[in-house]
Amino acid sequence: MSVPRRFLLAEFATPEPMVAAARKLRESGRAGLDAYSPYPVHGIDEALALPRSKVPIVAFCAALCGIAGGYTMQWWMNSVDYSINVANRPPHSWPTNIPITFESAVLTTALTIFFGCIFYFFGLPRTYHPVFEAEEFRSASLDAFWISAELSEADDVVGLRTTLREAGARTVMVVTESL
Repeated sequence: MSVPRRFLLAEFATPEPMVAAARKLRESGRAGLDAYSPYPVHGIDEALALPRSKVPIVAFCAALCGIAGGYTMQWWMNSVDYSINVANRPPHSWPTNIPITFESAVLTTALTIFFGCIFYFFGLPRTYHPVFEAEEFRSASLDAFWISAELSEADDVVGLRTTLREAGARTVMVVTESL
């Protein structure tokens, strides 16, 4: 039987103390931190030490594959597989291939970002997380700023709660995953 996970949730009224508390917790060696806010908060990426996004690299590689695939497809169909002499043009005329090459790059990039990033990088669809069970957490999408820290069995909850209160947290609570 699995052990239910526990999280410590801290609510802040403004984003600045939340960023400072996240930085302080990360620098003290705490892992499993996450932040929730109604809008993007400047500096939270650095405070949580989040890595740079891999989405631009994935998009660039997908665009290159789309360009190569679209251009190769047109070259094969127009000059190798079924070459037709239209107005005495050469079988492979690269300027006529630019629109389809561009569109295949856009299509491949969009599909790769949607399916690859959504399902692989972001781990979606994730319809459940234990912090969603806290009734107070509803304010995360309205007007409050939250930090969650995953707790282990050996963690000092009282000391962590005191640290977050000193950092400016309005509410600090422990949420246990229901199995």
